[in-house]
Amino acid sequence: MSDQNVRNAGFTSSGIRGGSLASSMMSQEARASGGGVHSGGPTSTLQEMGARGSTHSSGFTSSGISGGSRASQMMSQEARAHGGGTPRGGTTSTVQSISMGGKGGRR
Repeated sequence: MSDQNVRNAGFTSSGIRGGSLASSMMSQEARASGGGVHSGGPTSTLQEMGARGSTHSSGFTSSGISGGSRASQMMSQEARAHGGGTPRGGTTSTVQSISMGGKGGRR
């Protein structure tokens, strides 16, 4: 179900769908960073998954993050950078939330 959730949020194989949660996220992220969306951030990570049509291969599943996956490596790296926890609104929590059908961890 997580693949469909990513598409429903507006991250598709043909790009970010206008008027969607994805376009809102992209706009917020671009404003916060001075006009661009950074590689490795929530928007680019989700768009990559939407373009490929698969979140499971990255380890973001409807059951949580798969051990030993790209997602678990992202979570570990983000936790180390923030003193032991993944921040709300960070890449890992936002991607996992949307993969599970949520609206992401907006700041």
